[in-house]
Amino acid sequence: MNIGIVNDLPLAVEAMRRAIALRPEHRVLWVATDGAQAVDFCIAQPPDVVLMDLIMPKFDGVEATRRIMARAPCAILVVTSSVGANAWRVYEAMAAGALDAVDTPTLADNRLSDASQPLLAKIDQIGNLLEKPILAPAPRPSAVVSRGSAPLVAIGASAGGPGALAAILGKLPADFGAAIVMVQHVDKAFAEGMAQWLDGQTELTVRVAASGDTPKAGEALLAATNDHLYMTRTSSLDYTPEPADTPYRPSVDVFFHSVVEHWRGDAIGVLLTGMGRDGAIGLKAMRAKGYRTIAQDEASSAVYGMPKAAAALDAARRILPLSSIAAELMANVKQ
Repeated sequence: MNIGIVNDLPLAVEAMRRAIALRPEHRVLWVATDGAQAVDFCIAQPPDVVLMDLIMPKFDGVEATRRIMARAPCAILVVTSSVGANAWRVYEAMAAGALDAVDTPTLADNRLSDASQPLLAKIDQIGNLLEKPILAPAPRPSAVVSRGSAPLVAIGASAGGPGALAAILGKLPADFGAAIVMVQHVDKAFAEGMAQWLDGQTELTVRVAASGDTPKAGEALLAATNDHLYMTRTSSLDYTPEPADTPYRPSVDVFFHSVVEHWRGDAIGVLLTGMGRDGAIGLKAMRAKGYRTIAQDEASSAVYGMPKAAAALDAARRILPLSSIAAELMANVKQ
């Protein structure tokens, strides 16, 4: 892959160069030393992936991510000195469209190969996402939907998803009459912090989903591991490593299909901004069963990949701007 590096520290740039050099299939396309330069380089020479620092001159990595996604969208991986120490900035960057985050490798000792592995693994995951779209199984035949229990709102999101989720949850009241389960493409290292961040944006309770949880009204649960969240036969939640070969982890399609198969009440499927196709076929299966389905529109999506795939499959009954989705959910739940 062609890789752009955005970092104003020469030692950090050199460490990333050496890490990338360990893989002959990758090459450094350019190096930008500030956010403004990164935007210009992405427009002039679009890379496959950008390695984005968070703290830089001109404007920071969050603003650089926001501007790149608006003017020259591409895959962005946050690479910063300490992901843990910059957790809130990481969530803001993900809300702007970044896919993931990892600590910058160091040149402190001679074990560069070991220090480079986390970065290279993240680059590999993004490469798989870009190059190998996974098609989920075809929708199952339509079944009768049991009405009566509190409905479930099943939401899938990827790049730009944290901001989109915050925008929707922030407009829902504390007495919202549906359970919410969210599958966001995010590393398990960030899920707990992201749930806390989202909890501060809404009157609802937001927390990570644990094995055995049963979705309930007024609570929003976030998938919290690199394994896939799914609905069991008893309508509780659990995690599974299968399918192992999907680049989308956790997978929206896996969760949506499990809702079709095992959820006993009514449901609404929502597919938000994201790179790739994950969730499109699962949303189609939800519509085939008779559930209401919504996809975010192009204009309000940070990355119009997943909802675009859903629109192409006619999986969404409604295609809406982000600003209208919460109102649509409230109207549907009242019905």
